[in-house]
Amino acid sequence: MSDVAEESPVEETLTIARLGARGDGLTEGGLAVPGALPGERVRVRRGDRVGTLVAVEEASPERIAPFCPYFSACGGCAVQHLAPGPYAAWKRGIVAGALAQARIETDLRPLLDARGAGRRRITLHVREIEGRAEAGLMAARSHALVAIDHCPITVPALYRAPAVAQALAAPLGHGRKPLDVAATATVTGLDIDIRGHGTVSEGVRGVLTRLAGELDLARLSIHGDVVVERRPPAVGEGPTRRVPPPGGFLQATQAGEAALTALVLEAMDEGKAKVRRVGDLFCGSGPFALALAAGGREVHAVEGEAAAITSLTRAYRAGAGFARITAEARDLFRRPLLGPELDALDAVVFDPPRAGAEAQARRIAESKVPLVVGVACDPGTFARDAATLIAGGYQLERVTPVDQFAWSAHVELVGVFRKAVRKPAGRTLRRPR
Repeated sequence: MSDVAEESPVEETLTIARLGARGDGLTEGGLAVPGALPGERVRVRRGDRVGTLVAVEEASPERIAPFCPYFSACGGCAVQHLAPGPYAAWKRGIVAGALAQARIETDLRPLLDARGAGRRRITLHVREIEGRAEAGLMAARSHALVAIDHCPITVPALYRAPAVAQALAAPLGHGRKPLDVAATATVTGLDIDIRGHGTVSEGVRGVLTRLAGELDLARLSIHGDVVVERRPPAVGEGPTRRVPPPGGFLQATQAGEAALTALVLEAMDEGKAKVRRVGDLFCGSGPFALALAAGGREVHAVEGEAAAITSLTRAYRAGAGFARITAEARDLFRRPLLGPELDALDAVVFDPPRAGAEAQARRIAESKVPLVVGVACDPGTFARDAATLIAGGYQLERVTPVDQFAWSAHVELVGVFRKAVRKPAGRTLRRPR
């Protein structure tokens, strides 16, 4: 037994100056205090850079009661305790801050609410705890599991996802080997993709197939390898309905996909120039491409993931009334579309992952494409790419923040760029080789 007594963590009362980009209250000295709001006096157990909120001594009038029983334990949501008006201002401010840091001035629209009925996908973590498999989400800034009954910010169809994840973990070791279970609510049922286990034996595949039937899953896969597809797991509405690949990219909410698509189409319908040929870059499984083609526009869709291109192609061939779509599997980070390919287009839409579209943005900046619509899930990388386009002669007319990741620090946005150029007549969209 040590003769040296451990010192108790020091508590102190501090005033919160502002709300940070991650949703933490920040003191004037820069200490982050999760759960605190601007103007509040709080008792804090000080850490190196992050303090632990012990008590709120003087609450902000903007503080409300969070609706989720796991809030502050789970690391998914950051600001359920903030009133709607200040929340919308904070979310819009994240985008404003990224643009200001890049010295970009534009028309920044109000935050567009795209929560809809809730998130249609969730990734649960399954771990063995006290001899049994538990499914849940990770605690904030931690690898500790917070077991949950259901996540209330998802669509009701996903409420049973934790129980489904626990059941599927049984033949895979009950979580002794950590598993990640991605569950997507589709038109035809739950689509489940399990990661972390690796290849399974035929016997285990048989057990999983039986469980998929008992749980009435639409599709079950492991690391993208389909174990069983009982029904095609379709997503989207109307002409954008499609079957994404297992674990493939999908907008967080159906309302979010619809809102982003509407903003893209709105940009195409503006101005005097007729937009007939569009490049859809980083197209995923093709919600924008399908909507554009349904409106009579010829589309060349490009995506690095071949399975997503297959999904788009199948939806296109199964539909009716589409204008022509050509699709190409191509790594746009390493092989961006070049000037001759871009100059054949009337408009470009790009929707890259969080890393942004740096290489492709440089090529677009050099091109003669008159209209560019940037869709982004990271305001910082969008601002970087926007600065590249502006340096190439584009004007950023407006930016619309879109909130489909409600109560988190994540925010989507759509930016509309125009360049005054004269294009030679008679150019046609080139077929991919």
